[in-house]
Amino acid sequence: MVNALDPGAKTAPNAAPRIRCRMINEADAAPLAKLLTRGFPDRTVDYWRRALETLAKRDAPEGYPRFGYLLENAGAPVGVILMIFTRLGEGRVRCNISSWYVDEAYRGYASLLIAAAVRHKDVTYVNISPANHTWSVIEAQGFRRYCEGQMLVVPALSRWAPKARARAFDKKRDYGEALSAQERDLLVSHVEHGCLAFIVHEKREAHPFVFLPRRVLKNLVPTLQLVYCRDLTDFQRFAGPLGRELLRHGHPSVLIDASESIPGVVGLYMRNRGPKYFKGPERPRLGDLAFSESVLFGP
Repeated sequence: MVNALDPGAKTAPNAAPRIRCRMINEADAAPLAKLLTRGFPDRTVDYWRRALETLAKRDAPEGYPRFGYLLENAGAPVGVILMIFTRLGEGRVRCNISSWYVDEAYRGYASLLIAAAVRHKDVTYVNISPANHTWSVIEAQGFRRYCEGQMLVVPALSRWAPKARARAFDKKRDYGEALSAQERDLLVSHVEHGCLAFIVHEKREAHPFVFLPRRVLKNLVPTLQLVYCRDLTDFQRFAGPLGRELLRHGHPSVLIDASESIPGVVGLYMRNRGPKYFKGPERPRLGDLAFSESVLFGP
């Protein structure tokens, strides 16, 4: 959810501004909600208030911003970049850069925000919702594509996987060693944010999947977006039983990030729809949008 910076936009106003870039704190929530509503008019002030409240309540990794950065002129916010830091284990940290907007008169200072945002060299930064006309801008900032498009699939039409059965995740159930404590916490947290979680059981193994309800094709068609699985090959392997269980819950289709058409599943591949970018030491894998802006803020 990154706003375009109009290449023909004005730079700084004639009067010398007093620009400062700093970390966002909780006291900035009200004016930032109004600023973000100006930048993203399809979202309401209440949407942004809830988003900032979510970040305020969330445990951010120590040493990293909880909210992100803002630009202010004479004490008033004129630019913002929201950031969602997540510790992935083994010391790895990922940051979802979201909702980058600067008022038109101050877009000459927009680079201050991105410079502050990507200064941690040990962090892998992802941009999962760039506006089409910002692609060249973020590529010039050193971001590279790791996902070329998306595929809308009907998994129930896939082949059946012998001895595999899919069931809705039950947070009261003990899955034993088949589900790590970290994955269990991930599933519980995402369900609390409105996602649907399922487990495919095969022999003594448990394979988790998390889906986010959303709408596609000009907001007309309800579907589910895959936001977490251990590996995209797991979805290919278990698409049949998983799709039939999803269909039983009223969900015939799934939207999946993909860089090419996925073998073994029936659907439509859409290149350049929803491409995703990264910058940093670790190329993100497809099938993992856990704790991203779509989940925490809503699609």
